[in-house]
Amino acid sequence: MAEQYLTLNGNKFYYDEIADYSFRNSIPLNGYESKTLEFCRSWLNGVQEFPIQTSGSTGVPKTIILTRKQLETSARRTVKTLNLKAGDCTFICLNTEYIAGMMMLVRGFLANLQIIIVEPISNPLTLVSPEENIAFASFVPMQLHAILSETPERLEQLNSMKGILVGGAPLTPTQERELQQVSAPIFHTYGMTETASHIALRKLNGPDAAAYYNVLDDITVGLDKRGCLTIKGDITNNELLVTNDIVELLTPTRFRWLGRADNTINTGGVKVQVETVELAISKAMIGMENPPRFFIAPQPDEVLGDKIVLLVEGAPLPPAQEQELFERMRDLLRKFEIPKEVYYAPAFSQTTTGKLSRLKTLQKMGLYTDPTR
Repeated sequence: MAEQYLTLNGNKFYYDEIADYSFRNSIPLNGYESKTLEFCRSWLNGVQEFPIQTSGSTGVPKTIILTRKQLETSARRTVKTLNLKAGDCTFICLNTEYIAGMMMLVRGFLANLQIIIVEPISNPLTLVSPEENIAFASFVPMQLHAILSETPERLEQLNSMKGILVGGAPLTPTQERELQQVSAPIFHTYGMTETASHIALRKLNGPDAAAYYNVLDDITVGLDKRGCLTIKGDITNNELLVTNDIVELLTPTRFRWLGRADNTINTGGVKVQVETVELAISKAMIGMENPPRFFIAPQPDEVLGDKIVLLVEGAPLPPAQEQELFERMRDLLRKFEIPKEVYYAPAFSQTTTGKLSRLKTLQKMGLYTDPTR
């Protein structure tokens, strides 16, 4: 049997060397490489429990413990769903310290895939040859957008893949339309650290693209009294996991994600769902050249209690363009949903996994208000 190895930032590391760390004296490593290989060493040596930190995109980061069995169970489902075979190449460009990148490693080991790892940057395909025959990759929306907009010649490389996962953040209508040029199947993932990555997939492109998620085999979902998704299965050790995600349960195995229960703004006595407003604003920005990132947030108001404000990343829009944007929003939103003010930030804060950190951005701008006030 040929010696097994992975490639990390262009360097080849054999599994037996990783298992006993015999390479450390010959190859200089940066911090990311060291942490990635530390997980690989633990996996190859049969470690049974793994401490994993949540990303902190929806709250304070915390560390949870997942078992090897949970990680293997999740990995097998993805390998089966995408029909991955031994020898297929998996491209890992997500932070391996967090569940999305870590599970890419587990899938690679479990299915005996060829593993190529690069540091997580905005356009990761620039770090590998366009001739590399990649079968499976996972990206955040920002990375796929950068690949398609900055290096359109890499479309052929994307098209040759068996499957592409995208997750970590919602996609805008513009981003979803952009993905229609890719012929390889692209799936939007639903999951979290506690479920060892995704438990449901939504097809984003092709004739069978859908607005709903399909739950993977042998996982049971339901609703609690708030209308939030509940999850139970081997991936949760058959314990009921209650989420804060409000969904519309279409069938026992299909649901439409609506938003987070803790993402509501009470303005003038009316509860407004943040995700609903942000989707409408995304539609209002269609046609803009390079639409900026944005989000909405509450700010104290003497009359309304809380008013909705819009935060936009980058230089302020020209007055005429800003006025046009608000006119479009008025056509798509109810009066109480329309932002009362707009604030601009040179750059939004991000988590270590590249997700937008609303809390840190608001704190940096001096706009954070304690929700328990």
